[in-house]
Formats: sequence, structure tokens, C-alpha cells
Amino acid sequence: MYTHNLDPTLFDFGFLVIRWYSLAYIFGILIGWWLGRKIFILKTPSSQSFHKEEFDNLITYIIIGIILGGRIGYIIFYNFTFYLNNPLDILKIWEGGMSFHGALIGVILSTYYFSNSEGRRYHLFFLLDIIACVTPIGLFLGRIANFINGELVGKTTDVSWSVVFPAIDTLPRHPSQLYEAFLEGFLLFIIMITLVLQKNYKTKTCSYIFLILYGCFRIFCEFFREPDIQIGYVFNFVSMGMILSALMILAGAIIFIKQDDN
Repeated sequence: MYTHNLDPTLFDFGFLVIRWYSLAYIFGILIGWWLGRKIFILKTPSSQSFHKEEFDNLITYIIIGIILGGRIGYIIFYNFTFYLNNPLDILKIWEGGMSFHGALIGVILSTYYFSNSEGRRYHLFFLLDIIACVTPIGLFLGRIANFINGELVGKTTDVSWSVVFPAIDTLPRHPSQLYEAFLEGFLLFIIMITLVLQKNYKTKTCSYIFLILYGCFRIFCEFFREPDIQIGYVFNFVSMGMILSALMILAGAIIFIKQDDN
């Protein structure tokens, strides 16, 4: 058993506070940008006049999609009543409150807009496949940051690797953040990279595999994770994360079934 004593703040200069969670976002985007650019160059069809600088432009759209989608998703999916009564708190992103599923929707919409703007006409799934390959990097770093912050804690347990989060209570709990870091981050990344580097790779594959596998991994981890206190369980046994992840699996299945459509 381990007693959590990690500090969410890396440096505190008084006028400037650097937190692990902020660094997870920054490095997740930077590393994803670097690797995504390489995949973009590698997988660009010889018949297309894509330019590597265009992927750099896409990153701006993705960042906007992550921030707006993640925040709006959290407000709608997880704490709508609170923000309805406290609208000014919507702007306080530094206090936390981001939804992965909301960010996912934001990234998809921003990528769709990018792919069809200014005469680009990029194939949407060509770009989404690349994003699906590098997203697990940010997920891994984000879940590690969740663990450091001592948030999104797991359910109580007596397993030998349990963790006590003193800021929550004195009960040993599953380190569910680390379960998610391994499954949604490390393992999913290995699978995505292995798929996209295949010589006979088929567009849309990484997109639907990501949706299906992330959804399955997230639902599995939700069994070990405490539900959000302001929501609890729907129908007494299903968390909001499970519902949204089930919709991801459904979306992935639809893309798989229709993958041969133009």
C-alpha cells in the first residue's frame, strides 16, 4: 500500500505557478505534434499535394477544439446545474473541469472545419487517423497528472498495490488513474502505431479502432473508479463515463461497417 504524498505543483514562483497537469497538456500537444507531423509526411499519398506545414496549421485548430470541446463537454455532461447557476465559473478553466469526450467531439469538429476550409479538401479520416495515433500520448500524460493531483480516485480495495489519498480519506483505493494511463495511453498507443505503420494500411482504420478500444478500456477502468460525486451512477450502476464511452464504441462500429463507402 502506498500513501499518496505527491505535490500537484512543480514550481511556485508566487506570480507564476507551474502544475503537473498543465505540463501534461503542453507536452502531450508538443509530442503529439512532432510525431503526428512525421506520420503525416510518411502517409501522405503520392497523388496528393499535401504540405507538411499544413499539419502545423491543423494543430491550432486541434488546440482550440480540445479547450472548447473539453470545457463545454464537462459543463454539459458532468456539472450542468452548477454552471447554469454560476455562469462566470465557466471561464475558470485553471480550476479544472475538462471532459475527454467533449474534447474528442471538439477535435473532430475542428478537424472537419480545417479539412474543408480555404480550399484544402483534405480527406477527413486521413487527418483523424493521424490524430488517433498520437492522442494516447496526451491521455497517458494526463492520467499520470490525475494521479499526481490525487483526483479521479479509484474505489476502495484491499489489493497490495492500493493507494491512500489523504486529501480524500484514509481508505486504500485502486490507483485507477494508473490503470487508465496504461490502457488508454501506453497500450492504445502501441496498437495505434503498429496499425498505422503497416504498408497496406487502410484509411479510417485507426479512427474506428481508437474509438472502439478507448471505449472498451475506459468502460473497464470505470469499474475501478469512483463516479463523479455530483452525478453518481445512472440507474444505480452506470457512470457517465461508461455511457459516453459506449457511444464511442457505437460510433467506431458504424465507421467500421461503412468503411468502404466513399
